[in-house]
Amino acid sequence: MENALLVGLSRQMALRRELDVIANNVANVSTNGFKGRSSRFENYLMPHASADAFRPGDRKLDYVLDAGTTLDTGAGAIEVTKRPLDLAIKGDGFFAVQTPGGERYTRNGAFQLDSRGQLVTSDGYQVAGDNGPITFDPTETEIAIAPDGTVSTPQAQHGRIRLVRFPDPRTLTNEGANTFAASTPPQPAGPSSRLESGALERSNVSAVTEMTRLVEVNRAYASIASMVGRMDELKRSAISRLADAPNS
Repeated sequence: MENALLVGLSRQMALRRELDVIANNVANVSTNGFKGRSSRFENYLMPHASADAFRPGDRKLDYVLDAGTTLDTGAGAIEVTKRPLDLAIKGDGFFAVQTPGGERYTRNGAFQLDSRGQLVTSDGYQVAGDNGPITFDPTETEIAIAPDGTVSTPQAQHGRIRLVRFPDPRTLTNEGANTFAASTPPQPAGPSSRLESGALERSNVSAVTEMTRLVEVNRAYASIASMVGRMDELKRSAISRLADAPNS
């Protein structure tokens, strides 16, 4: 009976974690370049007694373990904005940006100019160029960004926006502000990744899919809670009957 309660509790803890993941996805359904995540679970086989004196024999028990989350690297829909500093990546590349914690990576191409004329993200992080930060003179106008990332104005050339890629982007970890940290050095994105100026990549999260998952998780959680409640009631009933049994 105790085992049944513990198995149910392990599943409830996993469902709680999945609910957090779904909530984060839904909260970012309109975030530019956001990549959704999904929960992964594993079975933990409980070691069982090996005594052969009992019939029937002991049965194996599977507990639910939270094995982390998986990053969905699928591309989001591209929306045309006609703003020259909005950039969408076509391909598997990422923008490299400089943050207080070091270099990070993002698919959010909603860029702007800061007070120093540097190209930055909406959170103020410097967008990395092949030769460092991309900076404009206050007198420059008509900024143009080519599909290969080359940045120019009628007055000057400003290098090229640095695009990187990872052999397995699913290993990236979320760092906040819609950026990712990498455990391995990035590689140049190459010609397979191109930029579309005046457009943004939207979130790849489907609100309908996430709401469906939310309903399923809530139902599963309620079902297990009901089962745990019945097992607890059965336990109390058994203890009560044993306490009332006459001593022989």
